[in-house]
Amino acid sequence: MNSRSPGSRPSLWLAFSALLRADLAVLIKNRRALLLSILLPIIVLALGSSSRESHHIGGPLSVIGLAIALGLISTSILGYALTIASDREQGVFQRLRVTPTPVWAIMTSRLTTQALANVLLALAVVIVGSVIHHLSITPGEYALVLLVSVLAGAVFLSIGQALVGLMKSADSVNAAARAVVVGLILLAAFGQRGSLGTTGGSITRWSPVGAVMTLFAAVLNTPAWDTRDSLSLLACAGYMLVFAAIGIKWFRWDAR
Repeated sequence: MNSRSPGSRPSLWLAFSALLRADLAVLIKNRRALLLSILLPIIVLALGSSSRESHHIGGPLSVIGLAIALGLISTSILGYALTIASDREQGVFQRLRVTPTPVWAIMTSRLTTQALANVLLALAVVIVGSVIHHLSITPGEYALVLLVSVLAGAVFLSIGQALVGLMKSADSVNAAARAVVVGLILLAAFGQRGSLGTTGGSITRWSPVGAVMTLFAAVLNTPAWDTRDSLSLLACAGYMLVFAAIGIKWFRWDAR
C-alpha cells in the first residue's frame, strides 16, 4: 500500500529529477544547436593550426584555451540567456512556480544542464585541438580541463544571468547578449594577438575571456603554473560572484 496520501507533496528529489530530465530532453532535442556551438571553436583551432598564427596567439595551448572560451561564451551567454528570457516571456517560469518545486531547484536544473553542455563542448575541443596541434594530453590534464570548463562556464553563465536580470524583454536580452558576445570575441581575437597595444593587452588578459583562456592554457601545462595563473583563477571567481549576485538580485520570474 502506498503510504503517501494523494494530496501530499512529492519529494524534493523527485521534483528536481523530473525537472532535470525535462531540461536534458530539451538539450538532446536541440543537439543541432549544440553541434553548431562547437563549430566556432573548431574554426578557431583550424585557423590557429599554423605555427605563425599559433605564435601570434601565444602557442597551441593558448589557441585551445581561446577556442574553448569562445565556445563557452556562445553557449552560456547567447544560448542560456536567450532561453531563459524566452521561457520567462512565454510564462514557463510562472507555470513552474505554481508547482511544489522550490524556485532554486528550477534554476539549478537549468544551470546543471548548461554545465553539462559546457563540459561536453570543452572535451570535444580539447580532443580535436590535441590532434590538430599534435599534443600529448594526460588523463589528469583532461580532468583539470573539465573542472576549469565548469568554472569558466559559470563565469559566462553568470554574465548571461546578469543580462536576464537587468532586462525584462527577450528582444532586449537578445540584443544585449549579442553585443556582449561580439565584444568579448573581438577583445579575445585582437587583444591576444597584441593588436590593441600594451594597455589593450592588459585589459584583455584580465577580462573574463582572458582570465578563462589563461586558466585553460595553465591546466594543459601544470608544471608551468605561476602567480598569474593563480590570479586568473581568483579573477574568474570574482567575475562569477559579482555577475551572479546581479543576476540573482534583479531577476524577475515574469516579463511584466
